[in-house]
Amino acid sequence: MTINESFFDQVVRTRFAPSPTGMMHIGNLRTALYEYLIAKSAGGKFILRIEDTDRGRLVEGAVDVIYRTLRTAGLTHDEGPDIGGPSGPYVQSQRMSLYLPYAQQLVREGHAYYCFCSKERLESLRSDSDASDVIGYDRKCRTLSDKTVSENLHAGVPFVIRQKMPLSGFTVFEDRVFGKITVPNKELEDQVLIKADGFPTYNFANIVDDHLMGITHVVRGSEYLSSTPKYNLLYEAFGWDIPCYVHLPLIQGRNPDGTVGKLSKRHGATGFDDLIAEGYLPEAIINYIALLGWCPKDDTRELFTLNELIDTFSIDGISKSPATFDYDKLEWFNAEYIRKMSDEDFIVHAKPYFEELQDIGPESYPLMIEMLKPRITKFGQIPEKLSYVNDLPDYDPELFDHKKSKSSAESAKTVLDHSVPILQNLSQWTAEAILTALTDLAEGLDVKKSAVMWPVRIAVTGMPVTPGGAVEALLLLGRDRSLYRITKSLQRLNS
Repeated sequence: MTINESFFDQVVRTRFAPSPTGMMHIGNLRTALYEYLIAKSAGGKFILRIEDTDRGRLVEGAVDVIYRTLRTAGLTHDEGPDIGGPSGPYVQSQRMSLYLPYAQQLVREGHAYYCFCSKERLESLRSDSDASDVIGYDRKCRTLSDKTVSENLHAGVPFVIRQKMPLSGFTVFEDRVFGKITVPNKELEDQVLIKADGFPTYNFANIVDDHLMGITHVVRGSEYLSSTPKYNLLYEAFGWDIPCYVHLPLIQGRNPDGTVGKLSKRHGATGFDDLIAEGYLPEAIINYIALLGWCPKDDTRELFTLNELIDTFSIDGISKSPATFDYDKLEWFNAEYIRKMSDEDFIVHAKPYFEELQDIGPESYPLMIEMLKPRITKFGQIPEKLSYVNDLPDYDPELFDHKKSKSSAESAKTVLDHSVPILQNLSQWTAEAILTALTDLAEGLDVKKSAVMWPVRIAVTGMPVTPGGAVEALLLLGRDRSLYRITKSLQRLNS
C-alpha cells in the first residue's frame, strides 16, 4: 500500500488511535478532543484508528466503548473502521501485511537488523545491571555477519527486528507546545519494530500507519516526548515527511493532603462512562477538559459549546504545565449547563430519577423543574434531595429548633396544631392558596412567617435542607400525605 496524495491534498489530518483495553480515561478523551479541535478548526479531517496489536491487553467490548464515548461526546470522526475511508482498513490487526515489508526494507538499507537473542538471554540482561552501559539491549546481534543472519533465518531461529540507532550525536525535533527538544542518541535503545510473533510494536505500526494515512499532526501526551526521536529517525530512514508534533501536558489529580500526582482512580472517577454515571453531562465534561491544559487567547469566558471551541481553538493556547483535574470545578460546569437547559431537556435527563418517586406523576414535573433546576449540580443528586417524597425519615425533633426562624419544639406544636384544619379546609391545593393560608396563620399567631414555614416543612419532610420550601413540599406531597405527616409529627412532638 502506498500513500495517495490525491486523497489528502495537504489537508490537516489528525488521528485518534486508542487501544481497546477498557474504559475511556479522561486523559485519552482530552487527547481525542484536542485532535478533533485541531483538525476541525483548520477545516481538516479527524480519523479514528483502532490499535489492537497488543493482543494480551485487549478487552472484549472495549471497541464499542470507544465508539459510544466519541458519539456521546460529539466527536464525530470522518474516517474509521465503522465508516471506512480512502486510507483503510482502520484496524491495525487488519493491516498486518503492511508492517513486515517496511521493516525488511529498513534492514536492507542498514537502518534495522535481525535479533536472534532468546527470551532467557534478554531477561538475564535486564536483571544484570552491570552487564552493559548501553541503554536496554546490548546490541549483540547488531554486528552479526550476513552469513550468520542468513543461516539463522533459514534454520527458523525465532527473531525480532530492531531499529539501528545512531551511537553518537543528537536527535533534535520541534514540538508545537514544548519547543525545540534535543536528545543524545546514546540514550536511545535499539527498539523492537517487529516482535517474535510477527506483530509490529506500537511504535513501529504507529509510524507506518500515520504516514500511509497522511496524518499531518500527531497529538499525544507529554510522556511520549522521549520516544519522539525514535519516531523521527524512522521517518528519516524512510524519507518520509515528519508530522507536526503536539505533546499535551499531564493531567494531575489532587490528593487528600493537598499534593498532586498523576490522575488515577484514587482521586475519583477518571473514566468518561463513570462520570456520566455520576450525573455529569457530556457537554460539561467536554467543556471542562478542553480547558485542562488550554486557554483561549483574549477570551476570559469558560463556557463553550463544541462548535464554539472549534471556532476558538488554537495550538498556541496549549500550556506546557500540568493541569489539575478539579471535581468541584467540573461540578460547577455541570451546574451551569443544567441551568441553561430548556425545561424539555431537563425532563429528559431527570425523568429516570423522577420515576423512582412514589405517587409523583408528570403533572408535578413543572414544580420539580422549578425546585431542582437552580439547585442541583448533578442529576444524580435528585434522589437524595427528594428522598422525603418516598418516606418521612426518622428525624430528630430538635430540628424544629431554629433560632433564625424563631421556631422551637414548643412553638412548632402550636403551629402544626393550627395548620391541620386550615390546610384541610382549603378549597384548592395550589401554591397561592397554601402560601396565603400559612401567611394568614402566622399573622393570626402574631409570629414571623418563617416561624410557621419552618416547622411545617420539617413536619412533612423531616429534613433541614430541601429544594424549595414548605409550600413546594406540600404541593409535591399532595394534601392527604401532607396532612398525614403533619399529624404524625404532632404526635412525635407531644410524646
